[in-house]
Amino acid sequence: MTDEDLTGVPPPRRATRRNKRTHRSPRRDHAVFIALSEEEHACITAAAEREYLATAAWAAQTLLAAANGSARPEYAEFREILGAVIQASGQARRIGVNLNQVVAALHSGESLPQIRWYAEAAARTVDKLDELAEELRRRLP
Repeated sequence: MTDEDLTGVPPPRRATRRNKRTHRSPRRDHAVFIALSEEEHACITAAAEREYLATAAWAAQTLLAAANGSARPEYAEFREILGAVIQASGQARRIGVNLNQVVAALHSGESLPQIRWYAEAAARTVDKLDELAEELRRRLP
């Protein structure tokens, strides 16, 4: 028998992680409820989206900065750069897929020494982009 069978109400859905970023801050066990109008909520959500943050994460950073009397750091530019790096990494992976197709064609008997160099260069590029993206993830809150 499920929870829905007993109450007629489906159980709440579990939250799913939207990204693979590891959290550096300590676990947050306390919640604050803030009632907002539609306009206020839209304004806060838009501000969070501009910085590529979840609304609650943006609100927590902003509230903590105000409580500490410090300016809230602006990371929008870094997050935009991180997005570009992640996109470039995906493009480099697609290059690797194309190289795999070329290698498969070469298995039919042709031999080109440049192909190996291109494959190694693509692999180095992907590794460097992945390292850069991970470094950016670690430095961003």
